[in-house]
Amino acid sequence: MADFSRPGSLYGAVDLGARKQALEAQARREAAGPQAASSASVVDVTEETFTTDVIDRSMTVPVVLDLWSPRAPGSAQLSPVLEKVVGDLGGRVVLAKVNVDASPQIAQALRVQAVPTVLAIFQGQAVTGFQQVLPEQEVRRWLDELMGAVEQFYQANPGARPPAAGEEGQEAPAGPPLDPDLVAAEQAIDQGDFDAAIAAYQRLLARAPGNEDAKMGLAGVNLIKRTSEADPAEVQRRAQDPSDIEAQLLAADLEMLSGSVDEAFARVIAVVKRTSGDERDRARRHLLGLFEALPAEDPSLAKARRALASALF
Repeated sequence: MADFSRPGSLYGAVDLGARKQALEAQARREAAGPQAASSASVVDVTEETFTTDVIDRSMTVPVVLDLWSPRAPGSAQLSPVLEKVVGDLGGRVVLAKVNVDASPQIAQALRVQAVPTVLAIFQGQAVTGFQQVLPEQEVRRWLDELMGAVEQFYQANPGARPPAAGEEGQEAPAGPPLDPDLVAAEQAIDQGDFDAAIAAYQRLLARAPGNEDAKMGLAGVNLIKRTSEADPAEVQRRAQDPSDIEAQLLAADLEMLSGSVDEAFARVIAVVKRTSGDERDRARRHLLGLFEALPAEDPSLAKARRALASALF
């Protein structure tokens, strides 16, 4: 059974600003009614449309993510079954199809090891999935379990349920208001004003030091700002020299943004191991900043924290 109790790490992996975008999208969709979420049951997704077609849509309707490849015989067997079963649900589920050959960064960010891989995304989280070709009956059973879990979520969180058909004219239940500094930060990111976004997140953290959205957002904007003028090819060339600390840290930033979280952590920990004094402290502080870009319960964090402790002591 799917579990919606824990936040996922799709936000940090695919788009470090997507968490706040999804919150805003939820408010827009509640105001617009269900048609916005169910206008199409099957969509082809690219790296450019992932946030809109998957993360945003999943705030009001489950999204079944079909990660496929034209080179994989299993994809040719499974994809038509998914289209049929999702189509029978009449818009209650969206099927989002990702050609991993054409959009490799999505597969890398989601750490897809084989195709076909199927993931269910709801409320911005990857909640359940499978990696093998299943017969139609088992796919239907899996979807039934998913829809049952979605219904349980709405029963426990009635304010999150989108308006039902025929209720478009009624006022949607009011959810918690978005923090004005979160909104200001997202608007600044959209405008490319990273300094203003940083200032907005810092204002929120001054009021609420434990706010995870603000911590993740601040870390994400700092990552984007540090890499905004970097030439990945040049960074890769320089990073061949282990003594070039600046290049190593910048390469880790680029790996982090591409979704290669474990690789980024391992790179900085390697710098910690082979340096001392100010250089070691700089690498340690850089790594702690990268940690902030992920939800506190992300499994990569515990592994990296243990490795950092081992490197330091």
